[in-house]
Amino acid sequence: MGDDVALTVVTMVFHASDADRLLAVLAKYVVVSRGAPGCRNIDLCASAIRDGRYLVIEKWESQEAQRAHFDSPEMVEMAEGCTGLLSSAPDIDLFDGISAHDLQ
Repeated sequence: MGDDVALTVVTMVFHASDADRLLAVLAKYVVVSRGAPGCRNIDLCASAIRDGRYLVIEKWESQEAQRAHFDSPEMVEMAEGCTGLLSSAPDIDLFDGISAHDLQ
């Protein structure tokens, strides 16, 4: 893949009211979504400082691929699965990748 790929990066921060159940929902979402068209990578991270705080980082080949995934059954299932498991609404942000290349 050439260097001309305009990566789109999505971050989603979740604050759990039920950490074990939320972690199961997010872990399934990450594994299933990594195979989505245009997905470069998706990682799930747990805060080392705040218990129950999780970060999902997604890298997409294009804004179109990212938008298509946000309307996907996997995203809908994850969102519905979070019902009752969060202490607040997730913080979702969208970034243009300036220096976000995969190491391969």
